[in-house]
Amino acid sequence: MDQKTFRNALIQNQNGFTLIEILIALTLIALAGTFVAGKFFDQLHEGQVSSTKIQMSNLDGRLKEFRRKCGFYPTSEQGLEALITKPSGGRECKDYPQNGFIEDNQVPKDPWDMDFIYESDGKTFNIYSYGSDKEAGGTGNDADIYLKPAKGSPAKGSTSGETQTPEAGQGNNEAAPQ
Repeated sequence: MDQKTFRNALIQNQNGFTLIEILIALTLIALAGTFVAGKFFDQLHEGQVSSTKIQMSNLDGRLKEFRRKCGFYPTSEQGLEALITKPSGGRECKDYPQNGFIEDNQVPKDPWDMDFIYESDGKTFNIYSYGSDKEAGGTGNDADIYLKPAKGSPAKGSTSGETQTPEAGQGNNEAAPQ
């Protein structure tokens, strides 16, 4: 067999992929990508929830420091802003620090760039976030995130699948008088 015949035989025996084989390969790649993306977004949501709980825990510490200095928690009307500027309405805090209780003079927002919801009667408080859906209630990944769960809810800082509507004064954050 001469070189020209050999080359022609080699070219004729090289078959490419058929359209169906290419489509099957693309489908398998798309399915794998969907699985990986789903896991990525689940991890992202878990990270956001963890970050929210950490921020609420830090606010909890600042509020307890406020109570230690002032003898009461800021009311719902005074809000978390009472941690950066001395409240002017309601009870007066005589030992309010000149620079407030938060260093950056800005109340942090949750990972979805929304304000935390703060409810207090001056004796107890709760902080929560509406979560990823930015609306009250929700289930699963859309559940609200609470520092202290409403009565009858699961663990502290949980995001139970049930819709919860906290009321001022609920929770277990009563502190011993200083």
